[in-house]
Amino acid sequence: MNKRQVVVLWITALLLAMAAYFSWTGKSKGFESKTQRSRGQTVLAEFPAEQVAKLKVSSGDETTTLVRKDGKWTVDEREGYPAKTASVTDFLRSLAEVQVVEGVEADPSYAPRFGMDPKSSKPEERGTEVVMSNDAGTEIAHITLGKNLQSASEDPMAAMMGGGGAVGRFIRNHSDSSGVYKVSEMFSALTPEPQRWLDEEFLKVEKIKSITVSPKAKPDEVDWKVARAEENGEFALDGAKAGESLDATVGNTLKSLFSYSRFEDVVPAKKAEEIAKPEDKRTIKIETFEGFAYTITLTATEAEKPKDADPEAPAPAPEESYLMTVDVAATLPAERKKDEKETEEDAKTKDKAFTDRKAELEKRLAAEKAFAGKTFKVTTYTVDALLKGRADILTKPEAPAAAGAPGSAMPFPPGAGAATAPIQIPPMPPRKPVEAVTPPISIPPAEEREAAPAEEEEQPAEEQPAEEKPPGE
Repeated sequence: MNKRQVVVLWITALLLAMAAYFSWTGKSKGFESKTQRSRGQTVLAEFPAEQVAKLKVSSGDETTTLVRKDGKWTVDEREGYPAKTASVTDFLRSLAEVQVVEGVEADPSYAPRFGMDPKSSKPEERGTEVVMSNDAGTEIAHITLGKNLQSASEDPMAAMMGGGGAVGRFIRNHSDSSGVYKVSEMFSALTPEPQRWLDEEFLKVEKIKSITVSPKAKPDEVDWKVARAEENGEFALDGAKAGESLDATVGNTLKSLFSYSRFEDVVPAKKAEEIAKPEDKRTIKIETFEGFAYTITLTATEAEKPKDADPEAPAPAPEESYLMTVDVAATLPAERKKDEKETEEDAKTKDKAFTDRKAELEKRLAAEKAFAGKTFKVTTYTVDALLKGRADILTKPEAPAAAGAPGSAMPFPPGAGAATAPIQIPPMPPRKPVEAVTPPISIPPAEEREAAPAEEEEQPAEEQPAEEKPPGE
């Protein structure tokens, strides 16, 4: 191969490479989405998350309005009850950072195809709409989150092995009409249900000294009271009568009352009036060894009809719940009682422990005072120990053993057996003797038997009445 041929081959290869490049880039441009935001860019070009002062999250009939007041987030639908600040800030940060995985050209009218149809009767097709504004009420951003994005593997078995499942979500920016975007963020914590945004911090009662419970609808009276003299002692029934004592199981339950309590929801005042049963209201007073005094009211609720229930289907049994209000006061000691025999080193250690504990109690008192005026919905399980009547907290007398049961004492004196009355059997009526009478059989001569036809041999002999024997034979 000469030099000229080599040059021609190189030129040909270069032209082919250039043609392939332009062909590939042309196809890439043909398949490239023409949405405003492209892969790798943030969905929202400019999003000042720090300026957001109000979020309205809605889907169907559910709506939650989160409002920032004095640097803290609150839930407007729950009379300004504190919200989970971390949940709100996490959502705003994620929204500011979320990037486009793929843009899908689509007119806003096609939004229902991506699970963004607010009029749909199916929750999974409605989407979740979020409108954010600043302190002045000016809208900062308006988005809708649609269906989840599924991985390439739709095989149920593959999904169980980690090869399937949701990997992202469709999102629409209402100020961007070029289409919708696929993102890898799920935003699973975003919900339109107000109770899901409430701060979960609740009552925490420690070192209980006494508990006083009133009867139903009689808040000024006392049904029963238990108290103990020492922090680690056992509860005793106050004013116990002869033969009465507190059941040990009940006493142990009361020691940890409200130690790990939680509430289901915060009920607005108007709704609380609608569902409360005043005839089932009682008052509880709790005192602790550290100077806390709680006044709690418990009121049973009416059964609520479930939403979207089939009118023809039988209504399921409603979950029992109670409305609960809390008022707290405390008298904390100003200084620690010192022991005359303690060393200087021990005094420093105990003084520090006292100071730290006092600061903790002051912080708790401020937090629990904020519960005043709020009505909480709690499950029956949370307050079950306070719903018992006086007779229910007493030690039950042992039931006498059943007669004849294993280990039971016999009710007979030593050496005596159980006397059983004789059973009389009436005599049977006399029966006439049964006589078996067999009629005589007539045997014909041998010649006649041979001459008889076969049919006659098969016919049975005709029964003759038995001859009556004269008496005496």
